Order: sequence, then structure tokens, then C-alpha cells
Amino acid sequence: MALSRVRFRESDHGITHRQHSWRGTLVYGRSGLPTATGYSVDGVVDTTRELLFNELWLRPDLAARDRSMVTVAALIAAGQTEQMTFHLNRAMDNGLMQEEAGAMLSHLAFYADWPKVFSAMPVARQVFESRAN
Repeated sequence: MALSRVRFRESDHGITHRQHSWRGTLVYGRSGLPTATGYSVDGVVDTTRELLFNELWLRPDLAARDRSMVTVAALIAAGQTEQMTFHLNRAMDNGLMQEEAGAMLSHLAFYADWPKVFSAMPVARQVFESRAN
């Protein structure tokens, strides 16, 4: 669903409320990200699509390959391997080579924590093997 029918109102302390005719109110904090209250699961999906993939991912400041590599590195550093399969595949679709992904893992081991990288390695191996077939 498009977010075209949105009304904004500013409340105290710089918090913006967006009134969506199709789902209710999304509450945005100072960071510009939705807070944990005020929307359903469908709202999370719609907001992710609109704000993340249709706005942030399309900014020209980083090439798609670089943006994907940063995203994968951030997921690994945060220990969020559940999201890694999707984003590593996307990174490779955006031009990241398997050798570069491997070098990124080696580099992250020193900066992000060895156990997090070792947890990410089986996910990376699965992505590499599925793409080789």
C-alpha cells in the first residue's frame, strides 16, 4: 500500500505523528524511525518498504554494492545472522564478489568479534553454495 494519503502533525518534544488512512497512526521519534508502538505488523512491512527500500536504499550517496556490503557487515557485527541470507544475496546481486565477501568476514573478525563472524560463516557458505548451483 502506498503512503500517499498521510497527514502530519507535530507534537511536543519534536515527535511527529503520521496519520495513515489505511492503517492508523505511526509514531516517529527524533531519529525519524518508527517507535515500537502505534502500528500493526502490516504497518511494519509497509513502513520498511517505503522508508527503507524506497527511500534510504535509493539515495545516490552510496552505490548499491557498497550499501549492501555495509548492511551485511552491520548485520554480522550486530549478530543478526537471521537477516544475512537475504542481504548477502542482494549484495551479490548488486556486484559483491564471493572473494570480497570472504575478505569482509576476515576483516570483521578483528573489529566485530570472532564468534559473530564464526556464526555468520555457515550462512555465507550456504549463500555461496546456493548461488553456485
